[in-house]
Amino acid sequence: MSPKSVAVWVLVALIGALGWGILALSRGEEISAAWLLAAALGSYAIGYRFYARFISDRVLKVDKTRATPAERLDNGVDFHPTDRRVLFGHHFAAVAGAGPLVGPVLAAQMGYLPGTIWIVAGVIFAGAVQDMVTLFFSTRRDGRSLGQMARDEIGPVGGAAALVAVFAIMIILLAVLALVIVNALAHSPWGVFSIGMTIPIALFMGFYLRVLRPGRVTEISVIGVALLLLAIVAGGWVADSSLASTFTLEKETLVLWMVAYGFIASVLPVWMLLAPRDYLSTFMKVGTIALLAVGVVVAMPTLKMPAVTDFAARGDGPVFAGSMFPFVFITIACGALSGFHALVSSGTTPKMIQKETQVRVIGYGAMLTESFVAVMAIIAACIIEPGLFFAVNSPAGVVGTTVETASQAVTNFGFAISPEFLAQAAKDVEEASLLSRTGGAPTFALGMSEIFSSVVGGSGMKAFWYHFAIMFEALFILTTLDAGTRVGRFMLQDTLGNVHKSFKDVSWKPGVWLASAVVVGGWGYFLWVGIKDPLGGINQLFPLFGIANQLLAAVALAVCTTLLVKSGRLKWAWVTGVPLAWDVAVTLTASWQKVFSDDVKVGFFAQRDKYQTGIDAGKVLPPAKNMGEMHTIVTNATVDGVLSALFAVLIVIVLLDAARTCLKAAGNPEAVRLSEVPWTESKIIAPAGLIATPEERAELAAAGLDSGGGRVKEPVA
Repeated sequence: MSPKSVAVWVLVALIGALGWGILALSRGEEISAAWLLAAALGSYAIGYRFYARFISDRVLKVDKTRATPAERLDNGVDFHPTDRRVLFGHHFAAVAGAGPLVGPVLAAQMGYLPGTIWIVAGVIFAGAVQDMVTLFFSTRRDGRSLGQMARDEIGPVGGAAALVAVFAIMIILLAVLALVIVNALAHSPWGVFSIGMTIPIALFMGFYLRVLRPGRVTEISVIGVALLLLAIVAGGWVADSSLASTFTLEKETLVLWMVAYGFIASVLPVWMLLAPRDYLSTFMKVGTIALLAVGVVVAMPTLKMPAVTDFAARGDGPVFAGSMFPFVFITIACGALSGFHALVSSGTTPKMIQKETQVRVIGYGAMLTESFVAVMAIIAACIIEPGLFFAVNSPAGVVGTTVETASQAVTNFGFAISPEFLAQAAKDVEEASLLSRTGGAPTFALGMSEIFSSVVGGSGMKAFWYHFAIMFEALFILTTLDAGTRVGRFMLQDTLGNVHKSFKDVSWKPGVWLASAVVVGGWGYFLWVGIKDPLGGINQLFPLFGIANQLLAAVALAVCTTLLVKSGRLKWAWVTGVPLAWDVAVTLTASWQKVFSDDVKVGFFAQRDKYQTGIDAGKVLPPAKNMGEMHTIVTNATVDGVLSALFAVLIVIVLLDAARTCLKAAGNPEAVRLSEVPWTESKIIAPAGLIATPEERAELAAAGLDSGGGRVKEPVA
């Protein structure tokens, strides 16, 4: 490194350290949210520049001369070498769903400091590492799914447990994401129109890059962003016009449209709809979050939530029950460490990546970007009045249904707030009430409107920014649903390929249609029942979301650790082994508490016993309204408890089998057998990062290629 580079990185480190110092040492006073930004951005920069490069170059030893499956198996359907800028957008959009927006908001119940530390440290040492390493090993195995890699590399017992657990968990995760979207878009003509328009815009972009102007990424990016902004503005016009009723959809109608869209997006060639739509969505996602960060710097809002609240120690918070350890680390999944990401990193992305050298920017870099979204979410939650935060995020059974009862309940928590303030807050965003708007999304929208209105428009624009944020969140999550459905299709085809060889070809049309139908049918069923019955369908399985997602991360990290050991990288196994140990400790502790805790707010079986006792006594206990709902709650708690125990047992089986395989490989390296595809020379030249280095630009120019790279033309004989 040159003296100039050393000086720059020392300055970055000092800015990050100063931010952390202010956050850690300030007590009993409000500090600017800009310090939280400084701590996060400084840490991300150091992590990406040094730790990610160390893993990429020293641990994985990425090979720019090795052909990826996108190059070797290019069929224009699932395997397709994709410009790293477009693929970065696809990958980020696919992994960045509801988690980074709502998880940090809910975790703010414990204060801003515990969540912030986990978001930043977790992503640098665990989440981004998992995504990058999984992507690397899947790329070397023709884009095999996580479950199939577990079966191939760990063994039939652990592999079978992984396949069952991974697929079941994925259906639950997709149904939960779909439920959030339906709730956000129901009766929202602006959101439905704007998000619906992204589909024809993406189709146009796909054909533009494939047929009309191949390789012109910058050109179509400008056109796509312009059309996207027009669609967003036009959505507001539609909402105020006679067309509003046409785009005002009931939840049941939205479910049918989403199932149809999920199936179509899963079977169409990836270049046609999925990749360009995700790339387009990334502009809005990253652009909005970047503007939000600028707004924080300009407006300098203060963090009104304490650094650590009393709920962190007591574990009796109204937003979610349970102690800080382990439940902060379960509540904040996406943004720090998320098992769902490993499914994308072993699903669509390895089938589209041009060069192995790009795993750093796409795997590690996209996850850092998502983590920054989580940082902005916790800022949004912590700059509003704590009393308002708890009034919005506490269930009606806790705060009541009027501003007077909510004011009294929240004041009893230790955060005084007047009924007049609660009423005015709802009026400012043109909502009848903000009480018990649980789930995190409305709180994020409130914080976002607070920041943006401080910079543009003042209090008169709060309503506009609030409803813009709600629509933004729906768009944010929808891109995860379509990519997740395609990943689920790959996973099911890999599994069925163990029984019928035709399914091993993931582009085999009958297999594509059958597997896609099964996946959308699975999450669509739970979603449909959940929409019709507030206590049924996915509502029944919703409490499993956080733990299931983190158990999935344990599978991914176990597979990665096993592959590091088997591939002769035993001395580097700590890179994934340490975050694996942490994740297992956190997640199995949470699973144990959810199954065996005597606290009815935490333990599933304790809740079942409470309501069964009520049934035996002929009493109806809230939130049930009748004896039928009492029986449903008993059933739900029983199912959740059994599934929690089952998932934990399956993961333990995977871990034990992985440990056996690692010990065997370490003791007898010569007997190790890997399912890695043999080396094939790459004919593609492309930069490793989003911006080409001077050396890469020279290489591209010598080959007659533009900044997007491409296949080297064979000399004419």
